[in-house]
Amino acid sequence: MRLLLLASDMVTHRRAIFAVLLLSVTAMLLVAACDKVPLLAPTGTVITLIPVTTSVAPNSEVEIIATVIENGVAAAGSGGPSGGSTSSSGAGTPVQNGTVITFTTTVGRIEPSEARTHNGQVTVKLITAGASGSAKITAYSGGASASTTLKIGTAAATNLTVTTTPQALPSSGGSVVVQATVTDENGTPLPGVPVTFSPDKGSTSPSIATTDANGVATTTLTTTATTIVTANAGAAKGTTTVTVNAFALKSFTADTNATTAGTPVKFTVTADTATIQNVRINFGDGRVTDLGSVPAGASLTAVNTYCSPGNYTATATVTDASAGATSLSTTVSIASLPVTLTPTTATAGTPVTFTVGGTGTAQISRYVWSFDDGTGSVTTTAPQVSHTFTSKGQKTVRVDVFGVTGCEIGTATVVLFAS
Repeated sequence: MRLLLLASDMVTHRRAIFAVLLLSVTAMLLVAACDKVPLLAPTGTVITLIPVTTSVAPNSEVEIIATVIENGVAAAGSGGPSGGSTSSSGAGTPVQNGTVITFTTTVGRIEPSEARTHNGQVTVKLITAGASGSAKITAYSGGASASTTLKIGTAAATNLTVTTTPQALPSSGGSVVVQATVTDENGTPLPGVPVTFSPDKGSTSPSIATTDANGVATTTLTTTATTIVTANAGAAKGTTTVTVNAFALKSFTADTNATTAGTPVKFTVTADTATIQNVRINFGDGRVTDLGSVPAGASLTAVNTYCSPGNYTATATVTDASAGATSLSTTVSIASLPVTLTPTTATAGTPVTFTVGGTGTAQISRYVWSFDDGTGSVTTTAPQVSHTFTSKGQKTVRVDVFGVTGCEIGTATVVLFAS
């Protein structure tokens, strides 16, 4: 009988141990299962998305902070999956640490796409890569969600200002540096934004340039005519005009391209379609003169007398800064003045009149005569002089001809025998 009772007690004891073990295992399984179930925001939670900035450059990243508050109150008209940002107010409390918040974006990617709260807050990054557009970022947990929109690259471009250096070119045209500054709605420069340059004349190189760290895209315009340059970055647009000045000089001519020393040469300057403030003529022989203002289409003249034979290049230059120092040139060939002296005979004790010839249309101020009989030199304004040799023999007579500019333009010598 005792043996039967003992066996019964042992069975009961074993059943009790088994029940305890079963309860322990069940509790452990329940704990493990709870660990695998994510902790989500409870009903009444409000999520607030706070991006560091509302505009982002391509190939960059920006932090986004999400605050998650239990029993918060959403601001009127904000939040929800439809867009905008959700804010919280009221005396709510942070959700339990470890609450999982999931993020999605329509442009780029969010890292990490899931984050666990600490003191009711998580921080993630939007990585834009090379894309442009409006990125709608959504955060959700349980029944709570919030969205905000960040503009990336060209989508963020609001203002575009175009400038050139210089702003004007001479009549022959040339090249200018064109710069487009791109900013967002707050005036913040946008780096990494492609800008397209479209001139109505000439060409730009490159035609598409990317803004630098200061939000500036740079290209070079080459043109020979007044040009309007249009720059586009997304919806932002700007224009500038590069002025190519009208040809300031229509012509610059000489009334003759070949003459002799001492003969006046008349030069004519004709303005084109713009009034010239001043034209400076360099005659090529060291002489320079300013003509002053030349009205559009009008002509002014200047005269120069060359002293020495040679080939001279005369240049007319517009000195107006806006005209870019436009110049035209012409060449004049100057030959020696063929001065002659007669007669070639004389009689001692009898006056003889010497006459200068060959001066043509040369403008002469004086003649200086010299004789080798010790009588000294004589100056006349007429091309003749009378002289008497007091002795017989070979005589040398010389005449130097001076032009109206004061320089010697010719000379002649005759050797004769006074009988």
